[in-house]
Amino acid sequence: MSFDALADLLDRAGRGLSPTPPEPDDPISNPRGDHDLDPVGIALRPGKPHRPAAVLVPVFVRDSELSVLFTVRASHLRDHSGQIAFPGGKIEPDDRSPADAALREAEEEIGLRATDIRILGYLDAYLSATGFLVMPVVGLCDADARLELDPGEVEEVFEVPLARLMDPVRRRLGVGVWQDRPRRYYAIPFGERMIWGVTAGIVNNLHERLFP
Repeated sequence: MSFDALADLLDRAGRGLSPTPPEPDDPISNPRGDHDLDPVGIALRPGKPHRPAAVLVPVFVRDSELSVLFTVRASHLRDHSGQIAFPGGKIEPDDRSPADAALREAEEEIGLRATDIRILGYLDAYLSATGFLVMPVVGLCDADARLELDPGEVEEVFEVPLARLMDPVRRRLGVGVWQDRPRRYYAIPFGERMIWGVTAGIVNNLHERLFP
């Protein structure tokens, strides 16, 4: 890829991403979420604590372009089996920050080591309808990093060109039923795959931050 494209990403990340995580104790930090698409606000439940979680948005430099890595969750998992996600999980008491949690989870799930990742910053917190307050961390990953998938967590990984993800024309709105009422959500088709829900919402927020 050209130096200009990488330099543009670093410049946009420096201007659009936050160097510090959103504060979960700050009225839920005005988080993004599927409720952005729902005037009733199905995901916002004031007064109910939300479980803190963190995910890594891994960006790789490839020969001709930047790409973003996604995981496919193992089919035997109890929650969200087979769904497309970013590496991540709950923030544990021993994690010093959401970034540390995201890095820990990335190494546990796909073998991506912290030494192979340069943290570029945080996106907005994302509130899921299932009760998680997700802190997305964007990281620039070493192209030579070797991955080792944990079959107990991840079935496979795949990458999508960043330019394609940042094209709003390729983003759709899906409609489903959740708790007996219609639910709208972001969806991004990629070949035979469909990136949707929280993961697609985080991609949408990445676009908002990099291309305001």
